[in-house]
Amino acid sequence: MTPNSKNKQKTWLKLGIAVMILMLATTGCLYPEENKEQISYRESVNRIQSAVDAYQKDLEILPILNADQDIPRYEKFRVDMDALKKYGYIDDMPHTAFEKGGSAYFIIINEESDPTVRVMDLVTVQKVNDVQQAVSKYQREHDNQLPLGVELYPNIYSIDLQKAGVPSIRLASIFTNEDVTFMMDSEGIVYVDYGYDIMQTIDLNDLNPQSNEDLREYLVNHSYFVPVKSLPYTWNNGAPVATTQLLK
Repeated sequence: MTPNSKNKQKTWLKLGIAVMILMLATTGCLYPEENKEQISYRESVNRIQSAVDAYQKDLEILPILNADQDIPRYEKFRVDMDALKKYGYIDDMPHTAFEKGGSAYFIIINEESDPTVRVMDLVTVQKVNDVQQAVSKYQREHDNQLPLGVELYPNIYSIDLQKAGVPSIRLASIFTNEDVTFMMDSEGIVYVDYGYDIMQTIDLNDLNPQSNEDLREYLVNHSYFVPVKSLPYTWNNGAPVATTQLLK
């Protein structure tokens, strides 16, 4: 093999390696436990958490927008991003924030005991709203009947999206990236089924659920997101079970 041939071989080998690295980086394979979006949210949540903590310490109030009492807990207390920026607690809003053109609200949970910043995914909210509109339309046009699928949990059903006229609506879980099921109660209120996500979290973290817990807390404690548009889940016969009952 001539020196020129060897040089060309080395050049092609280096080029091939560079292409492989680029492909791995693009698909996230260089980061098996975190993708770029998760890293971005981690940084954003940590930054907003620090700003909220400082704001509360200095002003003795939380930077939250007013919310009605009947708003679900995982949608209730949105961070007042404008206040954080106005008073100098953040230089700029994260690009993930709705206020910056992103697809998330930053919200505060445990506001009375341990104010904690988490992310509410607006793609999930929008798709649930789209399915809700379809279900409500079906009810109006079919003498208050529902486009029932199968019973997933007691008095909670999957939705026959074909009947509802929206067979193409699909949603990937913000927790596992797996396709999730839209479900509804006996009144036709639509939710996301987070049962699989909860089970995955329990298994991966070797948790020991108790029968009186709301298992959605596991998702909140082991991610940067909240299970928006959800029902409470209890532990029953070794599996998470959604319920329409209020938990004490």
